[in-house]
Amino acid sequence: MITYQSIDELVKTAVSERKQISDVVSEQQAMEQHCTIDQLYRQMERNLQVMRESVQWGLKPGHRSPSGLSGGDAHRLLEAVQQGQTAGGGTLGMALVRALAVTEVNATMGRIVAAPTAGSCGILPAAILTVMETKDIPEHKAVMALFTAGGIGLVISKQATISGAQGGCQAECGSAAAMAAAAIVEMVGGTPEQAAHACAIALKNVLGLACDPVAGLVEVPCIKRNAIGAANAFVAADLALAGIESAIPADEVIQAMRSIGLQMPAALKETAEGGLASTPTGRKLAQRLLSLG
Repeated sequence: MITYQSIDELVKTAVSERKQISDVVSEQQAMEQHCTIDQLYRQMERNLQVMRESVQWGLKPGHRSPSGLSGGDAHRLLEAVQQGQTAGGGTLGMALVRALAVTEVNATMGRIVAAPTAGSCGILPAAILTVMETKDIPEHKAVMALFTAGGIGLVISKQATISGAQGGCQAECGSAAAMAAAAIVEMVGGTPEQAAHACAIALKNVLGLACDPVAGLVEVPCIKRNAIGAANAFVAADLALAGIESAIPADEVIQAMRSIGLQMPAALKETAEGGLASTPTGRKLAQRLLSLG
């Protein structure tokens, strides 16, 4: 029985049973929720569809959040990618486009999948949908990859936290990038061990990242951090797929993230009292919004 206490547990179970992490997670979740694997699969399939719809909605021009702090950047970047004006190319460009689109939908109170949180909701959809498109991956593999991401997220939530208020943005965008990196690896045929290394590398890349939302809203700098998180997931997945290993095991990276979060001052954990929120411009934006309210 899987307890989701460690990434090592997930990997060893998958390897010993000659399965993917997604198979192990879906079977265990079906058992815990007293439903069939097919029923659980259909639920996850619906999550994927919501992700698609949130991207589509977020790419429509003219949207602005109630605060006026965000909106329209996803469409702006899409045009730049389509016109060949970006340096990273189509795959990276479209991942960034999708990450921005979903988080802009969240800022307008639209429907998203919190994976693992609303503040980091753009990273996993960006990874899954971009790999599907560029690698011509069938939907079944994409849906199953969401189970892999979910399993990784469960472990992180048990060992540490996925909450910015508890662990800073490393716990939100970092966890989402780790989940997405593992999912990418599985989607393109990587091993459970490689998925674990991708998870570790992605999370290592953002250790110590503060949660410092301007005016306390999940917009600045959160939306752009989702784009960075999506890029981080691809970097980590590519390194792992090339056979590059994390010197520090995934579970130890998660523990390090937890330790850093505990040492992080409250001002850097979603209180809007430090970091970018406390800059002169950040304070001015907060005062403007307060006067409007």
